Amino acid sequence: MNGRRILLGVSGGIAAYKIPELVRLFKKAGAHVKVVMTPDASRFVTPLTLGTLSENEVLTEIFPENESGSWTKHVSLGLWADLFIVAPATAQTITKLAAGSCDSMLTAVGLTARCPILVCPAMDHDMYIHPATEKNMDTLRQNGAIVMDAEHGSLASGLIGQGRLPEPTSIFEKATELIEAALASKSGPLAGKKVLVTAGPTREAIDPVRFITNHSTGTMGYEIARSAGRRGADVVLVSGPTSLATPDLVRRIDVVSTHDMHEAVQQHADADIVIMVAAVADFTPTKTSASKIKKTGTSREMELEPTVDILAGLGASKLEGQVLIGFALETDNGLENAKGKLDRKNLDWIVLNNPKEDGAGFGTGTNRVTLLSRRGRTIELPTMPKDEVAEAILETALEPNE
Repeated sequence: MNGRRILLGVSGGIAAYKIPELVRLFKKAGAHVKVVMTPDASRFVTPLTLGTLSENEVLTEIFPENESGSWTKHVSLGLWADLFIVAPATAQTITKLAAGSCDSMLTAVGLTARCPILVCPAMDHDMYIHPATEKNMDTLRQNGAIVMDAEHGSLASGLIGQGRLPEPTSIFEKATELIEAALASKSGPLAGKKVLVTAGPTREAIDPVRFITNHSTGTMGYEIARSAGRRGADVVLVSGPTSLATPDLVRRIDVVSTHDMHEAVQQHADADIVIMVAAVADFTPTKTSASKIKKTGTSREMELEPTVDILAGLGASKLEGQVLIGFALETDNGLENAKGKLDRKNLDWIVLNNPKEDGAGFGTGTNRVTLLSRRGRTIELPTMPKDEVAEAILETALEPNE
């Protein structure tokens, strides 16, 4: 943290009283700190306090009176910062950041910052769990921001629930992780590389309430995206429906059907490295009912047709120098089927696993895989936690000589 430039955005919530301690933590670690506030934030903590602790003038309005070049100050601050932290982030400030509003110095910087943005929500429990707030936080995540979970405990309203601002030490630790990741993005082994990862299942609609899917949780793909981000890559994660949180510094695109995933993948098919982990549905109904199909006393038949083969399409149009990695989940004749898929789809590597094996497949914290390369190399990995499998896949499959 020594010498790093931290920009703190303080909005108008009671938890703003914790921010002086957060400033002290950053200053003690040797960071340079500047503070911007919404106009209402000064109701809870004074600009004089934060200015004294940060040793910099605190700015509120988009056009500060005492600053030269004030009409572009929101731009220069966004370029200056190594990390922009919004704490506390009230429901209103989260809404404005998600919508791209810029009616204060804080929200204007939210549009200009080129650095990672860490958003730390703080509000009453019912406000925090309201669908509108959850939607706005999801929008921020999809736009690349990192949103910390609010803590559970006593709230200013007298209620008890989730909505408390994370403690300053927790925010400081998260900020340190993000600074380390940002440094890796400039010097890591995948710095300057774009990595596309798909994860999770797809859903093929039968009617408005039923669909065809599989047991994939998305964990393996999310761990690979996280690992690629740690190595400094610009990571795009195309995800089917999961309950997983977006990995830090990863851009996430949510999709539902195989068709949706195909469309999203095509938008990022120029990636230097493509890792197709998603368990894509192989078939989809030829007809989708517009109304719920009612249960009757007779059996029903449903006609299926193949879904678009996303991986084969990528292999057929693979760019020069691009690395294409696929996954094969096989229950029988695994090696033979995986090798056939490797050749047919013009892959560089394929990762084989068998859901029947202990510690492998869907819904487990571990996996056991075999890596096969187009040059005939075979690497069997023992059963390992999925985060370690992700590290091993990237370490092995992306070796320069392959």
